[in-house]
Amino acid sequence: MTTVMIHPATYDNVHEAVDKVFELFPLDLKGKTVLIKPNVLRASRAEEGIVTHPAVLRAVVEKVETMGPHSIVVGDNPGMFNYGENEECFKKTGLMEASEGYYRNIGIDSEQVDFNRDFMDHVHLSRIVLDADIIISLPKFKTHGLTVISAAVKNSYGFLPGAQKAHLHKAAGSPERFHDMLVDVFRLRIPDLFIVDAVVGMEGNGPASPDLREIGLIMASDNAVAMDAVIATMTGCDPSRLRFLQRAQEKGLGDYDLNTINIIGELKQLHDFKLPPLSGEAVHNNEASQALIHNRMNLRPMADPELCTGCGACVDQCPVSALYMNETLPEVKAETCITCFCCQEICPEKALALR
Repeated sequence: MTTVMIHPATYDNVHEAVDKVFELFPLDLKGKTVLIKPNVLRASRAEEGIVTHPAVLRAVVEKVETMGPHSIVVGDNPGMFNYGENEECFKKTGLMEASEGYYRNIGIDSEQVDFNRDFMDHVHLSRIVLDADIIISLPKFKTHGLTVISAAVKNSYGFLPGAQKAHLHKAAGSPERFHDMLVDVFRLRIPDLFIVDAVVGMEGNGPASPDLREIGLIMASDNAVAMDAVIATMTGCDPSRLRFLQRAQEKGLGDYDLNTINIIGELKQLHDFKLPPLSGEAVHNNEASQALIHNRMNLRPMADPELCTGCGACVDQCPVSALYMNETLPEVKAETCITCFCCQEICPEKALALR
């Protein structure tokens, strides 16, 4: 039987809830490399409720520090609006400061891994995701136009740097297939612990909705399916209606039946919680959303001759050798580029722009 913790919290006393998490879900971190991954959808202010709140990240970092890890890495690859702008997103949201010096730009080093050929033969994963001994995922309690809720399973989508995420959106072709693909990404490296920022949640048409909801909780589990099933239930959505939870259960990743979940705390449904359509039509049939996905897929790095020093760092860093030096400036082979934007992240002069 899996366990989900539901614990009252504010951003002022979140340390108490985080301490409780590690009592219920003990991890041996001594001598380990630990990746802490918040949800950093885009550059935004903490009070907008779009990203994991800095207070939650800081509390987790400070707790992990006391447990004797060999090293700590805090990082994420932002979503569609801010591909290749990891550092800017962390600074604007306040998560850079909350990282206590452990922030690393995980978008500059990736590794190719095999994927489900129904979507793409290969994807590139941030290397630290593969190298970390322990991964602690810090999702935000949010809605999502395609997946209805965005929490434990969805947070792993940020393991993919750059516009690969847009390519997978396109390759999925339908909300149902997107759910299936999302589980395939999640399975590439399943985190060891999930701590959900549900102090202030999001309802409406997320994942960047202005409709915030005071919930006042920190939630946690070592099983993403159980975690998301409880969150779905709180929003008034039957977990069995969510395709990604069906797919995850089929793959043996957990059970969404509440009868199989040990809930520590009080599970209460949120009254009149606003959910996006369960069909995923809020994104899939939205022309503006589809145009944005298409445009982000077509972005390619281009060097500014006024800023570029011709150092070649971008060429050396490119995981698929899509960049080459044309005299003194790097140029991209568009047909080879996988739009991971590692080049933009690595450039010391910030000379590469996406066009």
